[in-house]
Amino acid sequence: MTMTPEETQAALEAIIYAADEPATLDQIARALGVEKPVARAALDLLTSSYQTGEHGVEVRKVAGGWKFYTKAQHHDAVRKFIKSIQPPLRLTMPALETLAVIAYKQPVTAPEINEIRGVNVGGVIKTLLEKHLITTAGRKEAIGRPILYRTSRQFLMRFGLSDLDELPSLKEFEQLAQAALGSDAGIAPMEPGDATASEPAGGEPTVADGESAGSSEVLPGNSAEAVSESSDAPTSEQSKSATAGTSADS
Repeated sequence: MTMTPEETQAALEAIIYAADEPATLDQIARALGVEKPVARAALDLLTSSYQTGEHGVEVRKVAGGWKFYTKAQHHDAVRKFIKSIQPPLRLTMPALETLAVIAYKQPVTAPEINEIRGVNVGGVIKTLLEKHLITTAGRKEAIGRPILYRTSRQFLMRFGLSDLDELPSLKEFEQLAQAALGSDAGIAPMEPGDATASEPAGGEPTVADGESAGSSEVLPGNSAEAVSESSDAPTSEQSKSATAGTSADS
């Protein structure tokens, strides 16, 4: 049964809303039973329709697919709501600095990150792995065959990036991270026993958690604005609740 253009738009909207992960063009075309050019045209039309002022959400391409996100002008209201029901993902300055190195040098090993940062990042890497912002990428063909690390799909979703080509320059990333941590809470001083600050650069991660500096809240947002605006946008499920049925990675 062939759908009318209006039915196609309605079905497409429902698919993107229901998807936990960004819906890819292939997935959408198969679900709608249409060719990819037709699905892409429908996506473009749906995306433009949500750019009008009466909508609090928009359809954005991230991590190779399409997903609903709250608009920037409503981030303050959404952030207050999300904070009232669930703590946001928090990252310390050491974690943000290490994440930046991995993002721009990937795939990269822990010893290479240690050399760049001048400290042991074992605990921070463990934290980033637990938060699913990075993942392993095999082992490097070198002495000891150290583990390689790269950013994850969740990293792209959290920072609202379609792919790594959308990353800002490293200097801009560091400035945005510094701005995020320079909020009302400020940057907490390093504790004397902080493994991240005091241990010499070494090999693979062995510390339970090397984070003790000031922290920043990171939630899905507009590209690198997710760093600079701290917790500016919610996760997919949180967005659905916050936007009462019209809305769309700790």
